[in-house]
Amino acid sequence: MRIVIAGAGYVGLVAGACYASTGNTVTMVDTDEKRIDTLRAGGMPIYEPGLADLLAENRRAGRISFETDLTAASADAEMIGLAVGTPPREDGSADMSFVEAAAEQIARGIRDYVVVVTKSTVPVGTCNRIREILRANTEYPFDYVSNPEFLKEGSAVDDFLSPDRVIIGTESPRARRIMEHLYEPFMRQGRRILFMDPISAELTKYACNSMLATRISFMNEMARLAEKVGADIQSIRAGMGSDGRIGRAFLFPGLGYGGSCFPKDVKALVHTGEVHNVEMGVVRSADQANQTQVDWLFEKMRRYYDGDLKGKNIALWGLAFKPRTDDMREAPSLKLIGRLLAAGASVSAHDPAAHEAARKVLGDSITYDEDAYGPLAEADGLAICTEWMEFRTPDFKRMAKCMRRKVIFDGRNLYDPQYVNDAGIDYLCIGRPDAVLKR
Repeated sequence: MRIVIAGAGYVGLVAGACYASTGNTVTMVDTDEKRIDTLRAGGMPIYEPGLADLLAENRRAGRISFETDLTAASADAEMIGLAVGTPPREDGSADMSFVEAAAEQIARGIRDYVVVVTKSTVPVGTCNRIREILRANTEYPFDYVSNPEFLKEGSAVDDFLSPDRVIIGTESPRARRIMEHLYEPFMRQGRRILFMDPISAELTKYACNSMLATRISFMNEMARLAEKVGADIQSIRAGMGSDGRIGRAFLFPGLGYGGSCFPKDVKALVHTGEVHNVEMGVVRSADQANQTQVDWLFEKMRRYYDGDLKGKNIALWGLAFKPRTDDMREAPSLKLIGRLLAAGASVSAHDPAAHEAARKVLGDSITYDEDAYGPLAEADGLAICTEWMEFRTPDFKRMAKCMRRKVIFDGRNLYDPQYVNDAGIDYLCIGRPDAVLKR
């Protein structure tokens, strides 16, 4: 199948590479000429495990190419995927200008029947708007499909190649057959395609992300309560997760959710409710709880230093919003760093993948170290913001020797407090009693 993907970001690149890996011919299109030049030269504009190798393999085989003219690329396409950005506006609604512009360019380029597939996360009812734009700008036949993605950054390639489900929103039998054919190679271990109408598919995406975000916020609120009453959130999480009705996923308390999906989609769902006069109270509360979670750890730090962070040198492990990605969008580290700098502290950070991305946001307001132990030299404390695997079992005795003031503020609950204390380090985390040594 000849496929065009509009948008060479996380979703577009992963989808394009995976479609090409099953023998399709894929043209990736993006208006960012620098990004396209990078891809043509074999470079990678983002970090995602496995994606660089998959793109290189398909590039060598001639199954994937990179262009900047969407109208020209659309002329020969059998399927066109919309994977452009839908950034949030100030009121929480999604900015649809990029999607609408891409739809108009597609319509002007097509020369035969085509299936137009929206993979971007779009407001409920976008299907009607896109069809209007297509009809207004082309006389050629088309069908519209909503095909939301459910990829997790850090494991997006595996998620696409072995999906737990694929949602196809269409009312066209012809488009349904084409989409079945497209996804059949990924269904070898069992059929996991769910067909529904486009509006239901659009709302399903928001519902899924908002449910997961709500679980995270709920556990963070439980962690706050656990601290106040002297309980251990780790034990509570184990007790909850053992209940088959609840399950274990997304029950880890921490600094809150970030990234490109949860914050944006939660706000968009609340806005959709407002437009239709439906109060999304649970989802709104999840968003509000998430806004203040970083402050919970910051206040722990401030109290530990008797209310004065001025002149303190804080080491920080983890900049990206989650491990196995370099994505800094809505990363909790950004808010914590902002609070620390405003309080007069200095920050030296290490992240296995996100230094370059972080510099684009933070510039030289902090220092970056390629070695995890580098920021610890003469540090007055270590804050952990991202649960990278390399942070799971560090050399605590080495850490204690490096640090001027031996304390870890763990925003991800990675360690056994007693084990940390045995190395002579104070340990403050989320939802568990503080483990501070008497000196």
